[in-house]
Amino acid sequence: MSDERRVVITGLGLVTPVGKDRDSAWQALVDGVSGAAPVSRFDPPEDLSVRFACEVDDFEPEEYLDRKEVKRTDRFSQFALAATEQAVEHADIRDTFEASDPERTGVIVGSGIGGLETLEEQHKRMLDRGPDRVSPFFIPMFIADMAPGLISMRYGARGPNYATVSACASSAHAVGLALRSVRTGEADVMIAGGAEATITPLCMGGFASMRALSTRNDDPESASRPFDRHRDGFVLGEGSGALVLESLEHARERGADILAEAAGFGQSADAHHMTAPAPGGEGAQLAMREALEDAGVESTDVDYVNAHGTSTPQNDATETEAIKSVFGGHAYDLVVGSTKSMTGHTLGAAGAVESVICARVCREDLIPPTINFEEKDPDCDLDYAHHGAVEREVDVALSNSFGFGGHNVSLILRKWQEG
Repeated sequence: MSDERRVVITGLGLVTPVGKDRDSAWQALVDGVSGAAPVSRFDPPEDLSVRFACEVDDFEPEEYLDRKEVKRTDRFSQFALAATEQAVEHADIRDTFEASDPERTGVIVGSGIGGLETLEEQHKRMLDRGPDRVSPFFIPMFIADMAPGLISMRYGARGPNYATVSACASSAHAVGLALRSVRTGEADVMIAGGAEATITPLCMGGFASMRALSTRNDDPESASRPFDRHRDGFVLGEGSGALVLESLEHARERGADILAEAAGFGQSADAHHMTAPAPGGEGAQLAMREALEDAGVESTDVDYVNAHGTSTPQNDATETEAIKSVFGGHAYDLVVGSTKSMTGHTLGAAGAVESVICARVCREDLIPPTINFEEKDPDCDLDYAHHGAVEREVDVALSNSFGFGGHNVSLILRKWQEG
């Protein structure tokens, strides 16, 4: 591990299909609650083969934004602002923002797609009513970097500020790069997160055409079944996760409650295929090994892997193979869980959502289950926590995120310990 500054996590926020705040979401995950249900945000066309998803029900953006802001922001930005507000309150850092140097505070938020709902609405308006009827807010509502931009405006953060876009690894990149910014001294505080709101006709149609989605329309709650022999695709999800990262010195100076340590970041490319993972998970292996080295921990130190675990036939088998290659015999001592079995796949938000979950796992020594696991796949032979939540001391957790295009990110979080 580098001799540079230690980085700690002091605030967490979540907006998910199983809970609209970090505590309700955590309890639902521990209880094994599925967020999948028939789509309610639009009427699926009759010829759409998939008619369910993991939606964030009853989300009220007015709890976090005024009415004018709601009209001028896409749902993905609203999710990001909500999760960030939770994390800032959790970290009890608002007064510190106002008193500290704003140039030492930054924001990085990942989104794989950005404001797709706005894009679809405005495209339809243009076709129906002409280009002069397109909203003047269309572009700022649609672009992916607006989420971190809006967050910086809300909290006066004038340090590093940008969006990361690497498909399903987007917000894992955001967390890793925020860790690096604090570690190297570029910033003292970073808000890192991810947001996605893509449960739309176009997005569902696109993924359905790829045959990437489960088609269990008759039983949505059982559709996301990572590592199960009869998995048939992922379930589209939406939501946001946010974390407040600080240098240890900054956190100590203000008397913050330290929740976990952000310890390692590894990234790689498959350089193989637009959508399929590299054989043997070679890129995933490289990201995991780099994260371990960056954190200064041995593979045998890891207790829990929050797997990418999407419930697609190829991904789950390949990730299992990659984990076994990296961890050797210790792979069979790990708990390898996929919380996507409950939240669905939140695409670009997944890395941040699952980083929040990993921080909570390290804090609570409690691992959420992988639900809907009914029949073992010979290619997936690890402990996937499929019998329920696991009470186990977790000193080191690893979180995997892999995106279309061959983008791989692994993050290491540690239980907070002085010294």
